[in-house]
Amino acid sequence: MGLSDHRFDVNLSILFTELPLLQRPAAAAAAGFTAVELWWPWPGTPVPPDDELAALGDALTRAGTQLVGLNFYAGLLPGPDRGALSVPGAESERFRANLDVAADFAGSLGCRALNALYGNRVEGVPAQVQDALALENLALAARAADRVGATLLVEALNAVESPRYPLTDAAAAVEVVDKVNATTGLGNARLLLDLYHLAMGGADLGEVVARYARRAGHVQIADAPGRGAPGTGSLDFAELLPRLREAGYDGPVGLEYRAAGADAFRWLTDF
Repeated sequence: MGLSDHRFDVNLSILFTELPLLQRPAAAAAAGFTAVELWWPWPGTPVPPDDELAALGDALTRAGTQLVGLNFYAGLLPGPDRGALSVPGAESERFRANLDVAADFAGSLGCRALNALYGNRVEGVPAQVQDALALENLALAARAADRVGATLLVEALNAVESPRYPLTDAAAAVEVVDKVNATTGLGNARLLLDLYHLAMGGADLGEVVARYARRAGHVQIADAPGRGAPGTGSLDFAELLPRLREAGYDGPVGLEYRAAGADAFRWLTDF
């Protein structure tokens, strides 16, 4: 069992960023990929114009690339924000306004995984107030995802780069997943297992994979430190990726790292 047992997809929000968004699906296809994922492509706009949604859908379809993962609106990402759903006021409202837009877009393309980033702690707002709002909004997101046959993903980020983000290990994210499933009764909330963030948080990745791979609705990778391609940091993907399969994860593995040009995917042959 090795790398060939995995289906890799390219995150077009962090790779091929030297190209305009609508050219990235074709670039991914030219590099040999048939599956892609995206952060919400309009960071400041939860409800973009219909023609922009249609243009992106057409670009994905023309390139022959299947969208396998999409973020709900998450604020300014990349940037200072780490999600919107637990942030009271305008950001929470933007998240809600985006739910059906993102779900319908995903559904129209056969995308079956929607990621809802939790959001940073806000100074002056009690954590329990944010957590109650988060559960309310995640339940709405789970229902929107379920309507199009999709899974809702909840992701842990690392405290080094996201010190105000409250879900910084797999256990914390799974606790939220369980609360959402208990609230909705749908059972469609799952963990987004991002090995880069967990490694940066100091986790034993072998232990995390063994414990949580079956709870994962999606997996993302980048080497750590540095968030570069595998082989640029200290993580042993030749060992970790087969372990995912052995532990029960059989979905796509998202390539969510920073790299450019010919070096971006050389590791696939090097391994």
